[in-house]
Amino acid sequence: MLLLASASPRRRDLLTQAGYSFRVDSIPILEEQRPGEAPVDMAQRLAREKAEAVYHACALTCGQSNDPLLVLGADTVVVCGHDVLGKPVDEADAMRMLGLLSGRVHQVITGVCVVSAVGVEVAAESTSVTVLSLSEEEIRAYVGTGEPMGKAGAYAIQGRAARWIPRIEGCYFNVVGLPLARTAAMIEAARRKMARVADDGFA
Repeated sequence: MLLLASASPRRRDLLTQAGYSFRVDSIPILEEQRPGEAPVDMAQRLAREKAEAVYHACALTCGQSNDPLLVLGADTVVVCGHDVLGKPVDEADAMRMLGLLSGRVHQVITGVCVVSAVGVEVAAESTSVTVLSLSEEEIRAYVGTGEPMGKAGAYAIQGRAARWIPRIEGCYFNVVGLPLARTAAMIEAARRKMARVADDGFA
């Protein structure tokens, strides 16, 4: 049984696009950067905390079926210079973030974690994103659409912000919220390992 430990509709859509059957069961955690914590470490830690919280909450009930429990957690952060941008708290914060991204190249980092009875696997994917220079009027109008809210870095590459992004280097799906190739490889590796353990148990 695959559980997605994220309330993000974008991750849900991407996992569905990749052909997986799953349930969503997220538990809110505090998404803050620790003092001195590198952005990649933050993304991986938060992904692990999300996945482990759901795994431990569901293990007693979900883990008793013939379909072993596997939980996928993910967390995305946007890094622009020395600034780590999470989700904007309000419209003013969204405008501040978009002002920072304007005319610059930034990195989108997604931490991915897969938790199962055979262990915990954590990885991260990074994509460089180029943003055109934006006027204050463009930023204000975009924030007024509501699209930036709830999204790391205050933009959606798959939405209206696509017109301001001339190029990326790396995985596109990572910028949306879930690096599909890396995620699929981690899920399948965990399933193979669980199958081997089950076979050894019946040997």
